[in-house]
Amino acid sequence: MSQHRSLRAASTLGGKRNVLKRFERTALLEKRGQRKAGDKITGLRKTKPEA
Repeated sequence: MSQHRSLRAASTLGGKRNVLKRFERTALLEKRGQRKAGDKITGLRKTKPEA
């Protein structure tokens, strides 16, 4: 019997994520120079992942 698509492990799905976690967004903004290390964590800019 085969397994339903929604129950597969995340590693086998392997799609591109279009939403970043907060720590990924802060690292990306710091790399781009749009945020400093001591700035507040709330109110971050919207970002798209690097291609």
